[in-house]
Amino acid sequence: MTNLRLISWNVNGIRAVHRKGFLEWFEKENADIVSLQETKAQVDQLPKKLINIPEYNSYFHSARRKGYSGVATYSRVSPNKVFEGMGIDKFDTEGRLQRLDFDKFTLLNIYYPNGGRDEERLKYKLDFYDAFLDYTNDLRDQGFNLVICGDLNTAHKPIDLARPDANENVSGFLPVEREWVSKFLDNGYVDTFRMFNQDGENYTWWSYRTKARDRNVGWRLDYYFVNEEFKDNVKNSYILSDVMGSDHCPICLELDI
Repeated sequence: MTNLRLISWNVNGIRAVHRKGFLEWFEKENADIVSLQETKAQVDQLPKKLINIPEYNSYFHSARRKGYSGVATYSRVSPNKVFEGMGIDKFDTEGRLQRLDFDKFTLLNIYYPNGGRDEERLKYKLDFYDAFLDYTNDLRDQGFNLVICGDLNTAHKPIDLARPDANENVSGFLPVEREWVSKFLDNGYVDTFRMFNQDGENYTWWSYRTKARDRNVGWRLDYYFVNEEFKDNVKNSYILSDVMGSDHCPICLELDI
């Protein structure tokens, strides 16, 4: 058995977090695979230190629009194949999905859309959710075991945010969004954090505007999911709530494969 440590983090701008000590944090964590969301950069805008981290392969999928969205993955383990997007142009132009195929599992690094701007954007988010479920189910039908990480932009249950009653009409906790997460899990996926921790007050995002992190008035928006068939390989799943540098904090998954 090989133990792998995976980290996922919405960095809210890879160049911004770089200025706040990202590489020092990265070296200290010594993870096998680090997945980032909301990188907000094209590769040619990045310093070489962020592209070429010693001992890691790096992969970037940027949005067509500069300074927006985007995902990146650093992996000490060389993947067999790397894919960008789901093959649906209206989603793929926003740089929201990377797929890395390893020997024992496929990693999906996702920055799911935010539906808070208006009704049109909420529909886009829900359409993305539905397309993503079709995409993952198809991969499972082909025999792939999936490790899915990223910023889901939805808190699933009241335990997953500090003030559920005040936010039940806010995108990120709308009934229609939460119902999709339940449907996703009912399709045979597991929220790995809840395999180990059933407590409240465990959050991964806090609003900058209200200094919510100081009071831990947060939301759990970031997840590691696996398919049911792979859950016995999950050894731990937890939140790195002390790590600063973004309005999100990293999350961690430990696997035995």
